[in-house]
Amino acid sequence: MLRQELVRILESHTSPWDLIVTGGGATGLGAAVDAASRGYSTILFEQDDFAKGTSSRSTKLVHGGVRYLQQGNIKLVMEALRERGTLKKNAPHLVKNQSFVVPNYKWWEGPYYGLGLKVYDWMSGSLGLGTSEWLSTEEVLQLAPTLDAEGLRGGVLYHDGQFDDARLAINLAQTVTEQGGVALNYFKVVGFLKMAGKIVGVQVRDQISGKEYEVSGQVVINATGVFSDAVQHLDDPEKPVSISPSQGIHIVLDKEFLPGDAAIMIPHTDDGRVLFAVPWHNKIIIGTTDTAVDTIEAEPLALREEVDFILEHAARYLTKDPSEADVKSIFAGLRPLVKSSTKKTAEISRDHSIIISESGLISILGGKWTTYRKMAEDVVNTAAIHALLPYRECITKDLPVHGAQATDDFSTSDYYYGTDKPSIDRLIADRPELATPLHPALPYTKAMVVWAVQQEMCMTVEDALSRRTRALLLDAKAAMEAAPAVAELMAAGLQQDNDWVQNQINAFQKVAVNYLPRR
Repeated sequence: MLRQELVRILESHTSPWDLIVTGGGATGLGAAVDAASRGYSTILFEQDDFAKGTSSRSTKLVHGGVRYLQQGNIKLVMEALRERGTLKKNAPHLVKNQSFVVPNYKWWEGPYYGLGLKVYDWMSGSLGLGTSEWLSTEEVLQLAPTLDAEGLRGGVLYHDGQFDDARLAINLAQTVTEQGGVALNYFKVVGFLKMAGKIVGVQVRDQISGKEYEVSGQVVINATGVFSDAVQHLDDPEKPVSISPSQGIHIVLDKEFLPGDAAIMIPHTDDGRVLFAVPWHNKIIIGTTDTAVDTIEAEPLALREEVDFILEHAARYLTKDPSEADVKSIFAGLRPLVKSSTKKTAEISRDHSIIISESGLISILGGKWTTYRKMAEDVVNTAAIHALLPYRECITKDLPVHGAQATDDFSTSDYYYGTDKPSIDRLIADRPELATPLHPALPYTKAMVVWAVQQEMCMTVEDALSRRTRALLLDAKAAMEAAPAVAELMAAGLQQDNDWVQNQINAFQKVAVNYLPRR
C-alpha cells in the first residue's frame, strides 16, 4: 500500500467515483471497505493519518457494553455483541478473548452483577466468548492478586473482546485497496463541488505536497466523527451542530500494578462511567473518564482533574496505589456523541444515526468501534439508494480483514501483523541490523518502521510511534527518546533530507510531551 501509487490512481481516474468517503477512522474506513467490496468505485480521504483521532484512543475493547445493558439499551448491546463475534472471526490476529473480574465489596453486588452478566452471556448466543461465573474471594485474588482484599466478598468473571484499535484501522485501509478502492491519508476535504445546489464531488488538498484536486462522485459520505459538524458546515454554514463531544482519558501503568491475564471492571464510578483496568501489550490501561468539552481538538489534552480521578479510583481497588510518577503515558480521546437534551454525557447513547442534507451530503454520527461494520453497512446502503447506484449486497460479515490469521499467542510484540509477519521476518533476514530494538523500554524493532514506510503509508514519525507501533501510548518518554532513530530510518525510506528529519523530531516531541504527566 504505497501512497504515491494511490495518488497516481486518483490523478488518472477520469470518471466520477461511485462513493467518496471523508474520514479515515473506524466508520470511514469501514464504509470504504464495505463499498469497495460491493464493487462500487470508492475513494476515501483522511485529513491526517488513519485513526489519528478518536479511533486510536479507545479503551481497546470490543464489547457489547455492560453500561448500556444497565441503561436498558438492549438493542445496542445485542447489535454490539453480534458485531464483536463477527470482528473476532474476521480479524483473529487483532481481537482476542479477554476475561474480566468484577470485584464485589457489598453484599448485593454478587447477585446483581452476576445475574446481569448471565443475561449478557445469553444475549451473546453462539458468538459468546465464554460463560460468566461467580467467584469466591480466594478465586478473585488468584486472578487479580493486587486487588484490595479488605472487605472483598468475591466477584464475577465474564468475557469480552480486546483489540488494537489503530492496527485495525491500518489493516482496514489495506483491505480497501485490496478490494479495489483507494484510501489516502493526509488528504483534506476543503470544499464541495456543487451543481444546481447538489453535491457532485469534493475539493481536496494533499497535505504533504500541497497540491489540490477536484474529485467528482455520485455521493459523499461524511464519516469524520467529532469533526462531522465542521464538514457539514462546509456544505451548509447554518447547519445546527449535531455532535456533543465528551472527553475520555486513559493512563498507562507497568504490569506490576495488575499482574496476570485478567482485567478488572468497576461498574460504577463517581461520574457514572464504568472503569476498566485492562492488560494491553504488557502494560495496564486504566480508564476512562467522562468530561463534556466545548472545543474539538486534533490533540485533546488530559485535564488535571481527569488524571486525578483515575488515580484516585485505581487506588481504591489496588493494593499498590499508583501515583503520577508511575504513569507511563496518558492519552485523551473525544467521543462523537450525537447531540441530545440529556445533560450528562455518560447517559447519551452510542447508537449511530444517519442524516442527509438538502444538497445530498450523507453524514453518519455516533457509534463506537465495536459496531463499525454495521454502521458502514447502514451508511453505504443509504448512500447507494440516494445515489441510485445498482443494488449490491453487503459482504463484510464474512470478509476477512487484511492480515487475518488465527493465533493463540498474543504475548509477542508482532502478533498483530498476522499474515504480514513473515514479510517482516524476511526484512530482518536480508538486513540483520533491522532486528535492533528502537529503545530498550519498547518492544519494537527497526524492521517494523521500515515495513510501516514500505507497506502501511507511514508518513511521519508520529504515525510510526503512535499508530504503526503503539510506542507513544505504552511509554511516552521512551518514544520521545526513540524519535531521532525513527526519523533517520524513515528519511531513508521516504528519500527525505536532514531538515525533514529535524522537523519530524521537533513535531513529534511537541505532540508527545502531552502524553507525559504534567507535574
